[in-house]
Amino acid sequence: METAGEIVKVGIADIGILKGPGKIRTSGLGSCVGVLIYDLREQLAALVHIMLPDSSSFRGDNLNRAKYADTGIREAITLLKQNGARSHYLKAKIAGGAQMFQLSAAQDMMRIGPRNIEAVKQVLSSLRIPLISEEVGGSNGRTIEFSFVTGMLTIRTVNEGIKEI
Repeated sequence: METAGEIVKVGIADIGILKGPGKIRTSGLGSCVGVLIYDLREQLAALVHIMLPDSSSFRGDNLNRAKYADTGIREAITLLKQNGARSHYLKAKIAGGAQMFQLSAAQDMMRIGPRNIEAVKQVLSSLRIPLISEEVGGSNGRTIEFSFVTGMLTIRTVNEGIKEI
């Protein structure tokens, strides 16, 4: 039986932090990628809902760091460290990055899902965060939820059921 705890809901282009018992979840992962970074020892997890690969094309004053792989993952790690996580215990699991629409080869820039997956993996690698497991690609949306009780990321995929990684 799972210990009662809070449920942290993470929106699109958002970051959430879970401390101790409870769950953290996000829904609406189509081409977006959910990146879970966690420290099991400290019972800390951050979930970031990535919409786009990088922030280099952003023009404006109020950058939403959670929206982009290059800034969102770094922001999640900063929040984890501020709450007591240690870099060498951090691990990651990812899900999402579906190609929601059929595109011609000429429309490569619109292949947001695959580009998001590639960017997330590149940032995690550059930060030396081990990617423990993934459930990415395909053409269906997902909802993901993580619990420290099981240590598993539960993925509900439209028309495909439930999987744990």
